[in-house]
Amino acid sequence: MTGSRLFRVAVLVLEGAKPLDVGIPAQVFTTRASMPYEVRVCGPAPGLVTGGDGLSYHVADGLDALGWADIVFIPGYRFPDREDPPRAVVQALVAAHDRGARLAAISTGAFALAATGLLDGRRATTHWHYTRAFAAKYPHVRLDENVLFVDEGRVLTSAGAASGLDLCLHILRGDLGVAASNHAARRLVAAPYRSGGQAQYVPRSVPEPLSERFAATREWALGRLGEHLTLEALARHAAVSPRTFSRRFVDDTGYTPMQWVLRARIDVARELLERSERTIEQIASDAGLGTSANLRRYFQRILGTSPRDYRRTFTQGT
Repeated sequence: MTGSRLFRVAVLVLEGAKPLDVGIPAQVFTTRASMPYEVRVCGPAPGLVTGGDGLSYHVADGLDALGWADIVFIPGYRFPDREDPPRAVVQALVAAHDRGARLAAISTGAFALAATGLLDGRRATTHWHYTRAFAAKYPHVRLDENVLFVDEGRVLTSAGAASGLDLCLHILRGDLGVAASNHAARRLVAAPYRSGGQAQYVPRSVPEPLSERFAATREWALGRLGEHLTLEALARHAAVSPRTFSRRFVDDTGYTPMQWVLRARIDVARELLERSERTIEQIASDAGLGTSANLRRYFQRILGTSPRDYRRTFTQGT
């Protein structure tokens, strides 16, 4: 964005739209003093749009909102495998993308996004219940059915409704930084961050009580990121063997335990870079990364930038 212009967000409501899918981006990016976004909820035409789950929507804008938006969200809708979205919708989405807008699909909204051809040859995901139908209908899309969301730059997709919130927070992190994303998560009483690589659901072979125990271990680890954490210590807290803990932790999160710890530490470092004046060396120590050299190496590997450039990006103008 340039100057003081707000990020423009359009939420495209299609017939059969799921209410939670519509509400999540509209609420996350709501216009308020702390959020530089302007939101318009639109449909194929202004007026009444029949939704799913007994709800309908009265939208003020039609497809012209897609020509206005910087980000277009496509909420999930019922029976996406039965009929393609209207031709005018597909054309408007393609035109918005060609103009430079980001297109983000929540749940079965991935079907409408795939109908544009913009997902061909790219990774994408959708709700696990519809993965077979999606793969059959759009065989040129590289479907990843076991992740929460996929970011392919200007086309993004997410799994079920709750992961739409994860996708919105992910976009917010990229636009405004970790602190703003965490603030929004607290406002929504939501988990501040779940990685896109996390599994959509826990396989049935993993007993539910064990999954709950691992959640407690993750919380325990988050409070001790500045300490020396090992696989053995994490497994000991979870009361299982390191081998069992490692295998099932991947099932729960999509990361090995130590990969997850590293990313959690990077997030601590990101927030400290954004919100404090501590030196790079101090931040590396506080985040449990040891030295500034480690911090720089991991930032480059995971974020593709340096701590200094990251700090400059998210503190300029403040």
